[in-house]
Amino acid sequence: MGTVVSTLQRPNLYVSMDSSHAQFVRDTISSNKVVIFSKSYCPYCSMAKEQFRKINIKATVIELDQREDGNEIQAVLGEMTGSRTVPRCFIDGKFVGGGTDVKRLYEQGILQKYFL
Repeated sequence: MGTVVSTLQRPNLYVSMDSSHAQFVRDTISSNKVVIFSKSYCPYCSMAKEQFRKINIKATVIELDQREDGNEIQAVLGEMTGSRTVPRCFIDGKFVGGGTDVKRLYEQGILQKYFL
């Protein structure tokens, strides 16, 4: 009888940054002022989106749990940013952090300065 661990999906250890998923991430980040890679049920993702709503900034939101290729995109983001956790938030093509990072930027008045 196997253990629960043996039935878990093993993560892909190699992420091709030449893949169509990596190109999608790069294109999305470069062609939008604000991009949030999110999951619809994630409270930290909601926290990040709320900070942009407070300052009336429309973010491009990619809900990874609602895409067939969400896991592949999340793997690319992990390679690019050093973590697979969501949200992964970008402003002007630059990674600015996750939910608590964006909330802290808002509370310190730094987030608003990106849009002056």
